[in-house]
Amino acid sequence: MVTPFPEAPGPGEVTTVAKGVLWARLPLPMALDHVNIYLFEDADGWTAIDTGIGTKRSKAAWQALLDGPLAGKPVVRVIVTHHHPDHMGLAGWFQTDHGAELICTRTAWLFARMLTLDEQPQVAPETEAFWRSAGMAPEVLEQRLAERPFNFADVVAPLPLGFTRIAEGDVIRFGGRDWDVRIGNGHAPEQATLWSRDDDLVLGADQLLPSISPNIGVYATEPEADPLSDWFDSCQRFADLAEERHFVLPGHKLPFTGLPLRVRQLEDNHHGALARLRGHLATPQTAGDCFLPLFKREIGGSAYGLALVEAVAHLNHLMKRGELRRWRRDDGAWLWQAL
Repeated sequence: MVTPFPEAPGPGEVTTVAKGVLWARLPLPMALDHVNIYLFEDADGWTAIDTGIGTKRSKAAWQALLDGPLAGKPVVRVIVTHHHPDHMGLAGWFQTDHGAELICTRTAWLFARMLTLDEQPQVAPETEAFWRSAGMAPEVLEQRLAERPFNFADVVAPLPLGFTRIAEGDVIRFGGRDWDVRIGNGHAPEQATLWSRDDDLVLGADQLLPSISPNIGVYATEPEADPLSDWFDSCQRFADLAEERHFVLPGHKLPFTGLPLRVRQLEDNHHGALARLRGHLATPQTAGDCFLPLFKREIGGSAYGLALVEAVAHLNHLMKRGELRRWRRDDGAWLWQAL
């Protein structure tokens, strides 16, 4: 795997990564401290791929780009690859304040709009029950129940009615190129990746990342889900599409080549984690007890929640395969054991 651009653009800056294609970065207030934005020039303005989170800091960063490297030309369309806040966050702002067209999959729009409308002043009973069933550490549970929960609307601008749908097999045109829409799943439902017919560019979103693996989690919205099966299915389909010539523009980290190898690595990473997990489950464990075999280290702090939902995803996957049994502990937590 090769990264032709080893340095990312700084605040308010862009890097030209292909003809008519600019790469910018927006800040995120978390360990993964950035999201990549790609901008494609057309006669009527710019097409933006993803938007960053909906904060004053992100809006200011966008304004600096619009006034500077984008030469005052408007963003006329926004293609959002999936519903997560760091990608969908300012889509509604671009629609209402800039008159941009929003293009995304139906599931991405429905999830985002549902979640922006679902503001909770305190933890929902279903979420608390899910955390308890996963064996969330008591001190973490106590803290989370005592504070206002994260709400999608905190960092995602309101989404007005109306969007343009893309789906598997569609062809769309922007940036002087025709693009095939290829849908991935696992990290987010119906995540769009875009494959240029006119050159070697692939917009990989969070489905095709170079040096990290995207979070694959189970949440209270669908506690019995098996997103890892969806992930494996997507990796196998993308393996059939991937070629050495492809130049991937990912949602995070650095643009890269070497996609065939990277797709195999993204799949193998989870097969290895499952193998370690099976051994760990020779004795009964909760999801919260499974961080070390899955991630090769214990995890705390702000990353704890993401680790917990990914542990549940791996346990659900093995359960669906008939490799585990589970039962309730007295405190409501599921105990899992290998058969």
